[in-house]
Amino acid sequence: MVDLKFESTELGNQPNATVIWLHGLGADGFDFQPIVPQLGLPHDTNIRFIFPHAPTMPVSSNGGYIMPAWYDLYSLDTRDPETDPQDEAGIKVSASKIQQLIAQENARGILNERIILIGFSQGAAMTLYTGITIAKPLAGLAALSGYLPLHTTIEKDINPATKNTPIFMAHGRQDPVVLYEYGKGSADLLNQLGYQVTWHEYNMEHSVCPDETQAIGQWITHTLNIFASKKIP
Repeated sequence: MVDLKFESTELGNQPNATVIWLHGLGADGFDFQPIVPQLGLPHDTNIRFIFPHAPTMPVSSNGGYIMPAWYDLYSLDTRDPETDPQDEAGIKVSASKIQQLIAQENARGILNERIILIGFSQGAAMTLYTGITIAKPLAGLAALSGYLPLHTTIEKDINPATKNTPIFMAHGRQDPVVLYEYGKGSADLLNQLGYQVTWHEYNMEHSVCPDETQAIGQWITHTLNIFASKKIP
């Protein structure tokens, strides 16, 4: 049973790949659903897009206000994931729920090699954590305006088999929420850990711009074409 509720959009009549797109703090699964037509994907694309709704919970950094969140944030005084405490237990619970969605797609006949995980902000953090610790590697990971959580202990949880997973990271140079240096620092750390990260930066704040949307669409097409050309046992 899947614990997360979600929205979905299907391109084509017989999806042979899945993109799971995770929203940011305080948003919901409807947030990125309208972006699908803007990706510029080929007309013959057969992809199922899934947009999960994060559970609601009190968020410490917002005075305990209850809102959709993938995990608790204890402080945004510095907005620095390298110094602020992090909700390790909450991150791992959400990772488990995201993996339930992946298992649901497996049951529909979509192997992990045909599943892409994308996230924005807090959803980007969950994308990176889930994608590099999962037992069976995914086709690709895209982290938008986010960062790698639990960076000081993440190495012990990494599945070495995921180091071949392509990672797309993008960030706004003027981001006041998740600062540029935190996103870039996470990309650098992932490279040091043996991952191949494609880095993109844009003149924007904490958002997604049209050039970035086009780059994401091209990356999705390229990533799935790579795996479509391989024989999957």
